[in-house]
Amino acid sequence: MTQRARKRAVPDPAAFPTRHYDLVKEFTIALVVVALLTAALAAVFSSPDAKPVTLASWSRADGADFTATAVTELGGTSGTAEYGPPYNHTPGAGQKLGPVGLQSAAGVRIPVDTANDFVLRPLRDAPEPPAVSAGLAAWAAASAAQRQAWTSAYSDALNKAGGGAPAKGNYGPVPVLIARLLGLARSGALDGELQAEGKFYQTDYTRPLLFLSDGSYLESLARAEHLGGDQWGMMNETGNYPGQAWLWLYTFWYQIDPFKSSGNADALIWGLMALLSLGLMLVPFIPGVRSVPRWTRVYRLIWRTYYREQAVEGNRQE
Repeated sequence: MTQRARKRAVPDPAAFPTRHYDLVKEFTIALVVVALLTAALAAVFSSPDAKPVTLASWSRADGADFTATAVTELGGTSGTAEYGPPYNHTPGAGQKLGPVGLQSAAGVRIPVDTANDFVLRPLRDAPEPPAVSAGLAAWAAASAAQRQAWTSAYSDALNKAGGGAPAKGNYGPVPVLIARLLGLARSGALDGELQAEGKFYQTDYTRPLLFLSDGSYLESLARAEHLGGDQWGMMNETGNYPGQAWLWLYTFWYQIDPFKSSGNADALIWGLMALLSLGLMLVPFIPGVRSVPRWTRVYRLIWRTYYREQAVEGNRQE
């Protein structure tokens, strides 16, 4: 018998049982099921499709908060004015990791002068009534100490008024300037002024967002949607899609001490996450840790089909 004759004959495909399979039907069913499941999950777990918050919407909804925030911007006492790098050179400001000042090391890359950028320049660029022009001239002629006294006194008066009209006092040109800025904001002009970059497309929202974040209105909206730092909330997109649930490991640390009570939490958590990420990368090289899969024999559960076949084959050979 020849070598070719000793080979096993190739079975005829027609000898095997067959069954009818409708590919179009299966595809349609799968498409409908996945679409319905996606719509249901999006309805339950989606992020809110909220309208953009602008300086115009803020000033119309809460003029008192806008006014109080504008005064701190003019006086240089707002959160942005005292933030430090990358916006300004505030001494001692910024996140640190041990003795290393991370923000200071990066330097001031987006210079922001809150008094000039948020208040004075928009007022100068807009057509102004005589009273506002006189107020700008008085502000420019005053000393730094006098400006600070005006804004501090007006800010205190606004706080005491609780949203009402402040008591009369020596506030210099501050009330006139801030009232005009509020009018520009409500008209929508201030949003355009703060985004103006001398380019055809205005896509830099840094300054309007910084101005918004210095007030309490934006935070109140965020907390209403459970997006506060202590509410585990996070959202980047608008539309009916799930938020970034994969960031839970990062936000988890903000909920526990010592991080949640530390003013340096951002840098501390960044360093901790960098260390954990490095540890994850080096798992194959860490003695003991790299042997955990072998000790737990999890791999046998994952590859159970292979080990079952190996056991059957071993029994046959015996």
